[in-house]
Amino acid sequence: MRPGRGSRPRTRQRPAHDDAITGLVVAVDRGRYRCLVRQSRRRQVAVTAMRARELGRKGVVVGDTVGLVGDVSGEPDALARVVRVEPRTSVLRRTADDTDDVERVIVANAEQLVIVTALADPEPRTGMIDRCLVAARDAGMDALLCLTKADLADPAGLLEIYGPLGVPHVVTRRGEDPAALRGLLEDRMSVLVGHSGVGKSTLVNELVPRADRAVGHVNAVTGRGRHTSSSALALELPDGGWIIDTPGVRSFGLAHIPPEELIFGFPDLAEGSTACPPQCSHLDERCALDAWVADGHSSPQRLESFRKLLTNRDETADQ
Repeated sequence: MRPGRGSRPRTRQRPAHDDAITGLVVAVDRGRYRCLVRQSRRRQVAVTAMRARELGRKGVVVGDTVGLVGDVSGEPDALARVVRVEPRTSVLRRTADDTDDVERVIVANAEQLVIVTALADPEPRTGMIDRCLVAARDAGMDALLCLTKADLADPAGLLEIYGPLGVPHVVTRRGEDPAALRGLLEDRMSVLVGHSGVGKSTLVNELVPRADRAVGHVNAVTGRGRHTSSSALALELPDGGWIIDTPGVRSFGLAHIPPEELIFGFPDLAEGSTACPPQCSHLDERCALDAWVADGHSSPQRLESFRKLLTNRDETADQ
């Protein structure tokens, strides 16, 4: 509020909030932040908070470590304030499409991006996988390819493309315990990303039985899944670590990544690009990548995917 006449003018000095306690943002809903505050080694409390005015336009997302003041009891109707966002170790970002100027931060401080792709129902789209690999590299995160519904289709085709890249992968089947995936998530903060209907919520319910995430179905006509998760949610794994379930996406724009840097998200092509002439667009006949692929250093599918990103920046990930 503006000071009235006779009152002291406002100062630019802000309180240090040295007494703020630390919390982890696990959910965001209409301007309210659900934060977990650890009170002891075995006990933690869920605190609802709002963003303090002194934060300005600084965003708060799932995965952020924040400083809280006010009523941090976690009691019904209690409301604390987020007064500080600690420096982030990683930021996963995307845009609505490849021409959108608005950059959206999905999660913060995650160490691993789990790219969840169904082998059937819906059909796998390598364009989405490639986009996520580029996003993971941009965020400084490790990538893990999780292929679901192996009871419906053979994973050999996709593994032939991505196996030589050295991207870790895990294959799951419906009705089977995802023990291999659980081991790769232990003691890490991982975020699950994928199209609607690929089975993210099913995996979350198997990994965290109390999660009770809604499970949707794939439309038999369009081949697309229904959005069952409306917002990101961080859940603690029973054996240690965290997973962040995100809403299913139909597009994963990369407008925030300059075109000249996209090649670094394709490490199997980046080495071959060193033989290209100066200022090579990677689209004309002088490009050395065609010979690089012809010599077996990468696959034609990967080169096609890379050039698709360059030539049609407004193309969405589900095309």
